[in-house]
Amino acid sequence: MDRVRDLASKKAAVIFTKSSCCMCHSIKALFYELGASPAVHELDHDGRGREMEWALRSMGCNPAVPAVFIGGQFVGSARDVLSLQIDGSLKQMLINAKAIWF
Repeated sequence: MDRVRDLASKKAAVIFTKSSCCMCHSIKALFYELGASPAVHELDHDGRGREMEWALRSMGCNPAVPAVFIGGQFVGSARDVLSLQIDGSLKQMLINAKAIWF
């Protein structure tokens, strides 16, 4: 869990994903469309990916990917991020974390 928290705190926006996950692709595309350049950690391409996946599950992320952190804080999975986008608060969160500048 320490590795996940460490990686999540290194950049304003961080997404833990798997390359074969369509929702992960959609969340990454959403962030890019908003002008953010998140740190993306593909768990299926990381030697410690399985360990990080279990850590994400223990933090309450189910399914484990995509797992989104903004400003070092766990935001949630795809459903949570899409809800924030729909209610208009995702962009403000990214601005507050200095992941985008508007």
